[in-house]
Amino acid sequence: MWQDLLTALALVLIIEGVMPFLCPQRWQRMVEVLAQMAPSNMRWAGLASMLVGVILLYAVR
Repeated sequence: MWQDLLTALALVLIIEGVMPFLCPQRWQRMVEVLAQMAPSNMRWAGLASMLVGVILLYAVR
């Protein structure tokens, strides 16, 4: 179980690092836009992201 969790965390870190590595200027602009978002909008975006992730997990299994 712990190995699966660490594997998942490693994959998240790899995927999160792709954009700053490939397009650092575009990544900076996106972070600036995110910093100006209202917290409620960011919360809804986070919820949507988690729901998509859960749906993908169950679709793959």
